[in-house]
Order: sequence, then structure tokens, then C-alpha cells
Amino acid sequence: MLLALTQWLLALFPDELGFLRVFQYLTFRAVLAAMTALLIGLALGPWVIRRLTELKIGQPIREYGVQSHLGKRGTPTMGGVLVLLGIGVSTLLWFDWSNRFVWVVMLVTFGFGAIGWVDDYRKVVNKDPEGMRSREKFFWQTLIGLVAAIYLAFSVSETSNLRVLELFLRWVTSGFSNELPPKADLIVPFFKTVSYPLGVFGFMALTWFVIVGASNAVNFTDGLDGLAIMPVVLVGSALGVFAYVTGNSVFSRYLLLPYIPGAGELLVFCAALAGAGLAFLWFNANPAQVFMGDVGALSLGGALGTIAVITRQEILLGIMGGVFVAEALSVMTQVAWFKYTKKRYGEGRRIFLMAPLHHHYEKKGWTESQVVVRFWIITMLLCLVGLASLKLR
Repeated sequence: MLLALTQWLLALFPDELGFLRVFQYLTFRAVLAAMTALLIGLALGPWVIRRLTELKIGQPIREYGVQSHLGKRGTPTMGGVLVLLGIGVSTLLWFDWSNRFVWVVMLVTFGFGAIGWVDDYRKVVNKDPEGMRSREKFFWQTLIGLVAAIYLAFSVSETSNLRVLELFLRWVTSGFSNELPPKADLIVPFFKTVSYPLGVFGFMALTWFVIVGASNAVNFTDGLDGLAIMPVVLVGSALGVFAYVTGNSVFSRYLLLPYIPGAGELLVFCAALAGAGLAFLWFNANPAQVFMGDVGALSLGGALGTIAVITRQEILLGIMGGVFVAEALSVMTQVAWFKYTKKRYGEGRRIFLMAPLHHHYEKKGWTESQVVVRFWIITMLLCLVGLASLKLR
């Protein structure tokens, strides 16, 4: 919004207000977006926490969970609204409103946030720690994920919504041919020319999997004070670098990445995410004054997945977000093994002491702070590995 305002003022007073040209620089607006989101979060955090406390929106704790967590019962949850507020306001202020990719990411982020809101609301009002049932949640995630996947399948390869529509119509009139331009291929990091054509349906399936998978993986990770939000900030910031490079014709050509016009504007969103995330961490650090809740975890995971798809870095998201992947796999393998052994031996057995993975290490004697900080360090290392792929190819 402010970009359009400065452009209008420059058109009226090009000489007197020449200093406003600095707002044309993407990196400058990204810095301002991060600062704006950070200040919004720090300023509104105490008020949001007070309101959540007054409304008695406290986190229910499972009785069969880690016993040391029972003392957290009643801590305000749904604090993810603070993150979404910072991201939404800051992004709307500083990004180019004509950019289609940012709107897609915003749609997924706030769509998944709405799902999380309903889930948290049911937990609080119905006093049910399980919240929204898995099938219902999965249905709405799938619906939003598929809408984004269908649009991005044709949008990544084109420069405007008009050309996206033309490509879509050509696809329909061709009898749903399964070909897409090379920009939509699956890129293998650390190799110069290794990529795999996905086709339309393959692209849609992968996009759906990445968005929904990332959303649930972050949700599984959000179980300890500060555990999820810092990796989200780190991975989001790294994806912002890839978005900037992918959206720059010179850098993308030099680094052998696909040039996707408009992707660079996602740097503003990633910066706002980082600023809002750090502001939330101020209140979520141990001992947490507020929990993120599904409203934050589902939305932030969906945002990371969507950005990774647009920048064609789905595999790198799995690498940099290795903590999220490990947490999700720990739950999946634990549940599958328990069901298998119960069916075969009549008694369910477990691979981990408790899932998700962070609870396993708590059961082994790690303190909550040790688990959180060590997972942060692992994420920092994985993000550096991911960023190294820019040049190591």
C-alpha cells in the first residue's frame, strides 16, 4: 500500500520528493516489513495476552503427556493471532499489491489460520484437548491446498494472471495434456542441471503434499516453549533469500536457478514473518506467557510450504526444515508401528518413548530448554546447508 502511495507522490512531485525512490527497492521494504511486524508484535503482545487470559482461553494439557507440562495448564493459547496480525499488517503495508504470489501465500496462510482458529476454539470451549477431528481438519487443509496447487501449476511458469488463464485454457483445450514449462520442474539441490518434469498433475500433487505436509509438521513441532517459532523464522528467512534470487533475472541466471518474475516480492512476506515470529518468541520463550496454538502453527507451516513451491525449492524445504520432518515422521512411525503390533501381537508397542520426537527426548531426561535450544541449533545448521546450495552446485 505504501509503495503505491510513494509512487503516486513521486509522479506528482518527482523533484521535491525524490528521496521516496528508496521505497522502490525491494530489500529496503523487506527491512521495513520486518521492523514493522516486530514492533506490532511487541506493542500488542501484552494486550493480546491479557485479552486471552480474560476470555479464559487457556491451553488444555493431556493427562497422559509429560508430567512436567501439567503446570502449564491454563496458559493462554491462540497466540498465533499475534503472529498473523503482525504478518498481515506489515505485508499489506510494504508489498506490491499487484504481485500475485504474495496474495496466494496470504490466502494459504490465513486460510490455514482459520482452520487452526476453529481447532483451538473447540479445544477451549469444549475443553477437548483433541480439538477438531483429524478428518475434518484434513478436508479443509486439502481444499485450500488444492486451490493453491491448481493456481500455482500454471502461475509459476507465467508472468501475469492473464497469461496464467491462457495457459490454463490451452491445457483444457489440449485434452488435459500433462506437460508444463521447465520452470515447473522439480529441482534437485546441489546439482547444476538435474531436475525432473512433474507434469500438471504431478505438480499439483507435490504442491498439495508440501503445503499440507509442512502445515502439519510445524503443528507437530509446536509442543514446547519456543520450539516451533524459531525454526519457522530461520527457515522462512532462508526461503526469503531464495525468493529474492529467483525473482531477480541476473542472480537467478548466475546461480542457475529458474527465473520466476514476481517471486522476489515474497521477500517482504518472509521478512514480515521473521519480524512477527521474533516478537512472538519474546512472549513464548520459556516460561511461556502464551502458546501459539494451531491458529499459528498450521498457518505458518502452510506459508513455508507455499513459498517453497513458488521458489521451486521443495526438496530444500525438507532439508532446512529437517526438524519439522523428523517431528512429523516420529508421529507417523509411532502410530503405524503401534497399530501394526497391536494387530499382530495383541499389544501395541512403541518405537519412541513418546511422540512427537521432542517428548521422546524429554522422557530420556533432557530438560525442555535443552530440547528447544538443541533443535534450534540443528535448524541453523540445516539452513546454512540449504543456503550453501546457492553456490555449491
